[in-house]
Amino acid sequence: MAKAAWVTGGAGGIGAAVARRLAAQGYRVLVTDVDVDRGSAVADEVGGVFRRCDVTDPADSLAAVAAATDAFGGLDLAFLNAGVATGFGLEEGFSPEAYRRVMSINLDGVVYGVHAALPALKARGGGNIVATASLAGLTAVPFDPIYGANKAAVVGLVRALGPLYAGDGIRVNALCPSFAETAIIADVRDALLGAGVPLLEVSDVVAAFDSILAGSGTGEAWFVQVGRTPEPFAFRNVPGPRTDAGDKAPSADTSVQAAFREG
Repeated sequence: MAKAAWVTGGAGGIGAAVARRLAAQGYRVLVTDVDVDRGSAVADEVGGVFRRCDVTDPADSLAAVAAATDAFGGLDLAFLNAGVATGFGLEEGFSPEAYRRVMSINLDGVVYGVHAALPALKARGGGNIVATASLAGLTAVPFDPIYGANKAAVVGLVRALGPLYAGDGIRVNALCPSFAETAIIADVRDALLGAGVPLLEVSDVVAAFDSILAGSGTGEAWFVQVGRTPEPFAFRNVPGPRTDAGDKAPSADTSVQAAFREG
């Protein structure tokens, strides 16, 4: 039986490119997006199925997974890729409505997608969840703090979910590209090029996605940077507790994840 994948934000850019790659690898692909015309065209191109899905609505994500299981008999991979640029800060130009929209797409969409996909992946005996984050989730982003906040939240979510679902055979990882040649950078592309910032090709991001699937790790955030081989970002461990005498506390030898697992 062919494996089945669900791609959000699949109407263009990284989502469409990954849908094409997965289809070439033998996956049956459910393409979802709010852009019905372009999303349907990608689905037709890859021999898949299209469904309109607004990732800010949890019911839409549940319906998308149901459509995938109905069409393909199950789900093996969820690529939670839908995202938008922010383009405003916390002073002039800020509005609660705009803030909630970008947080709902970039963060809530991943949360709702994971929630929808987990039962189907468990029913398959395991699988993969890959969420598109950004290098902005790995470093300070003073020029776009809201975008940095929602992408950092995606990274934190993935790092927590990885060990949580490893026992179910479900790997959860994040794809963290720098600026890539996609529509999301349209408003800043000239400024980036003028500042000498090199842009990733979408094919570079797809290659990193392939590396995530080919690996065995979970809870990882894979950086994708021009001229570098993509790999998991090496997070430094937080300082452990100490006794009043300055010695390592006994509990410091037990990881936070293990403590939660052990109840």
